[in-house]
Amino acid sequence: MLNLLRLANLALLVLFPVAWFAPLMRAGLLPIFGLSEISVISGMQALWESDVALALLVTAFALFAPYLKTIGLALVHFNLLKDRTLPVLSWIGKLAMADVFLIALYIVVFKGVGIGKVETGWGLYMFTACILTSIVISALTPGAKAQTIVT
Repeated sequence: MLNLLRLANLALLVLFPVAWFAPLMRAGLLPIFGLSEISVISGMQALWESDVALALLVTAFALFAPYLKTIGLALVHFNLLKDRTLPVLSWIGKLAMADVFLIALYIVVFKGVGIGKVETGWGLYMFTACILTSIVISALTPGAKAQTIVT
């Protein structure tokens, strides 16, 4: 079980950057202008130009929190970091889920205005899946590590 968690967690080290560049949504102001793709990275670039404080928060939640948690879990899985750090790593992962919630909220608000058009992209589902997978891995890690010690 621990080996499967290790493999899944290491896969997230590759999948998170893919999700950051994948299209979260396609948005357009009016139907005649076509849709432009928005990713985590392109959204953050736009934020850095307009609102530095919000850009710092989104960068922390979307990039640093999930990646830091994934690296931390890998260190725990390979016994390079103490198991007592797991609650902190779990908390960090929940911060990353807040970012997914904000993106979904923006889509709902933008659709509700009725001026433009928004279509969710496959990157939103991939990013959400990566975050949820990370939460599941951190929840299963203590039991898998305890089982490995017993056997």
